[in-house]
Amino acid sequence: QVQLVESGGGLVQPGGSLRLSCAASRSISSFNVVGWYRQNSGKQRELVADMTSGGFSNYADSVKGRFTISRDNAKNMLYLQMNSLKPEDTAVYYCNAHGLGFIYNYWGQGTQVTVPL
Repeated sequence: QVQLVESGGGLVQPGGSLRLSCAASRSISSFNVVGWYRQNSGKQRELVADMTSGGFSNYADSVKGRFTISRDNAKNMLYLQMNSLKPEDTAVYYCNAHGLGFIYNYWGQGTQVTVPL
């Protein structure tokens, strides 16, 4: 069973930065797609950013230019650098790894990010 464990969430003032980390129990490069999703109370889980095994990255329009997804294959780690944080970025952030067509789909337990008004 694959495990994904997030860390790095917390409370940060508007305009601040956080870096989320996700530790995978197996080679991060073995997954077709890895990424970050977020969910706020009462809303659907939404894609924040993802990256293919080939290194192509994709971002939600709301975070383009502020967030950067990256990975360290040697450490089996996935990261999300979040800059210029806004109150609307407040959510539980989840690490995800899935196959093409979601033939497999793994989630972490989530980490809370709070940016107060």
